[in-house]
Amino acid sequence: MSETMKNYIEEAERDLLHTYNRYQIVLERGDGVYLYDLDGKKYLDFVAGIAVFALGYNNKKYNDALKGQIDKLIHTSNYYYNVPAIEAAKKIKRVSGMDRVFFTNSGAEANEGAIKAARKYAYRKDKRTDHEIIALNHSFHGRTMGALSVTGNAKYREPFEPMIGNIKFADLNDFDSVLAQVTDRTCALMMEPVQGEGGLLPATEEFLKSARRLCDERDILLIFDEVQCGMGRTGFMYAWQRYGVKPDIMTTAKALGCGVPLGAFLMTERVGQSSLEAGDHGTTYGGNPLAATAASTVLDLFEEEHILEHVRQVAPYLEKRLDELAERHEDILERRGCGLMQGLRFSHPVAEIINRALDRGLILINAGADIIRFVPPLVITREHVDEMISILDASIR
Repeated sequence: MSETMKNYIEEAERDLLHTYNRYQIVLERGDGVYLYDLDGKKYLDFVAGIAVFALGYNNKKYNDALKGQIDKLIHTSNYYYNVPAIEAAKKIKRVSGMDRVFFTNSGAEANEGAIKAARKYAYRKDKRTDHEIIALNHSFHGRTMGALSVTGNAKYREPFEPMIGNIKFADLNDFDSVLAQVTDRTCALMMEPVQGEGGLLPATEEFLKSARRLCDERDILLIFDEVQCGMGRTGFMYAWQRYGVKPDIMTTAKALGCGVPLGAFLMTERVGQSSLEAGDHGTTYGGNPLAATAASTVLDLFEEEHILEHVRQVAPYLEKRLDELAERHEDILERRGCGLMQGLRFSHPVAEIINRALDRGLILINAGADIIRFVPPLVITREHVDEMISILDASIR
């Protein structure tokens, strides 16, 4: 490590609040599916900024669109209309099949909005304020207080209790556990169609369809958190589209802005007309012209570059190579995941393997102590998969 990079790291440790245990590199630039640190070392990136940079780094059309908007208008607030937000809303409605859009700055904020919308929907029906939300164990919905309240991992919640009230937890793919939590006060059932931080676990078709039937029968809102599993990562624009189980409210972020902080929660017209009203919710930055230009451009490029078709072609090859790797190493217990959202579960913590891979020029992250997560840019090729497997194999050995 050069003195320059070492000095920057030391400065960061003095100045930044220590809420991250960061890897000891300073990244400077990216190109395609590779990142480069201050010393010029090249890294194959299988993290994509945690499932964010779907289009890869330094995409010229994306960069040019943002540069052009910067010269026009960056921010005005939501007291006024702006064309990029109107265009982005129209495009995200088309690919999601939803009817109403609220732009946020992050996935956590999108989930906060979804929670508020569900509670307001129930409140408008009966004027009660004791409604309950059922979430799932091992879920992850964000670090803000509302999103944290529905995150199904006690170690994240406990230091910050009391959380928002009336939250219950059931188990993914165990519909009986959901039924056991339902009461006449239940207003929403919230879940990730593929759990990310919880271990790369997909919901089954049967579980999702049973959840949809329950919600229809009881007038409970079904909320899907598609922040990580959405935006093409599973080979569908949104993971629920694989089974055709449409939610009442959906959240999205990460790859929606491909690096520009941006999220959204969307809902059906029925929920939109019967939940949040003027004055109920707001954001200073959400949907500003720059962020909306990012979303609008990303949605255009997904179509122009046939991203969904590409994911469906390369994902089976990634699965095959990961399965082969698992067969060679007894300490790999299983492969999990869907599309370009995969995980390998080991019989031991994986931190050292990830560090060795980083030394060899491969960027990976974990999902829990014993799972390596693979969420690369959606534009990776088979050659990139082979390169990753070669480095990971050596790092495990």
